[in-house]
Amino acid sequence: MGKSVVRRVGIVGLGKMGHPMARHLRRAGFDVAAHDIDESARGAAERAGIAVVADPRAVAERSDFVIIVVGFDKEAETVLLGPDGIASAARPGLIVGIASTVAPRTMARLAAGLAGTGIVLLDMPLTRGEPAAEAGEMLVMVGGDPDAFEACRPALASFANAIFHLGDLGAGQVGKMVNNMILWSCISANFEGFKLAQGLGVDLERLRAALVESSASNWALQTRIDRFPMPWAEKDMRIVLSEADRLRLSVPLCGVVTEVVKAVKAERGWPTPVQRES
Repeated sequence: MGKSVVRRVGIVGLGKMGHPMARHLRRAGFDVAAHDIDESARGAAERAGIAVVADPRAVAERSDFVIIVVGFDKEAETVLLGPDGIASAARPGLIVGIASTVAPRTMARLAAGLAGTGIVLLDMPLTRGEPAAEAGEMLVMVGGDPDAFEACRPALASFANAIFHLGDLGAGQVGKMVNNMILWSCISANFEGFKLAQGLGVDLERLRAALVESSASNWALQTRIDRFPMPWAEKDMRIVLSEADRLRLSVPLCGVVTEVVKAVKAERGWPTPVQRES
């Protein structure tokens, strides 16, 4: 028999993705509790009518499904397993979804850390970026227990209009890795192609209108997603390169793409997040 549909949902991490997710969940009628270590993020959430609590443990105590939306693998581990973390409020059937983009190896380590707690762990990385988060139109790729996935599906549907279960725990992160490999490759190709066109004196807007209808069309070109700062690009590509290296797989395009994206961000003055010291 499957799990009951969850109605109490927690969010840990109220940044550019987590904050709109919490708003969409609340508007959809879910009982939402949230936390962030940043005071300004907590204040913005409270002003939006979201119930903010003291720490991840308190989020877990008030939730049947907790979504972790932090930036780095180590931060996800601390939220889950650290002092006053979610695991300190463990109970059988509590579902935790890792929406952060982390390495598949990190998912395995987190699952090992939860052994015997009764917590059901899912990985559920998010795609399509900040505009989709605001619109409630993200895509979610999930790995883990199918019954837990079905119990959480209505909550996911409050902020995503494309929801896929890819397989066992970690499959969602693999899907996100492959998505990122292809996305950043397209962004890099678009950037270099337009640089060439500009150098040869072709109007870029006219060219873009043609390319969107051509065999060169791609999602990044259609949505102009590269006009947004892409803060996590290098981190996401390092995950790809690290996993490929562990498997002794050659992915030379990814190395080149990582450097192109770094150059694009430097040229435009876009920041890259730095992990907070614990």
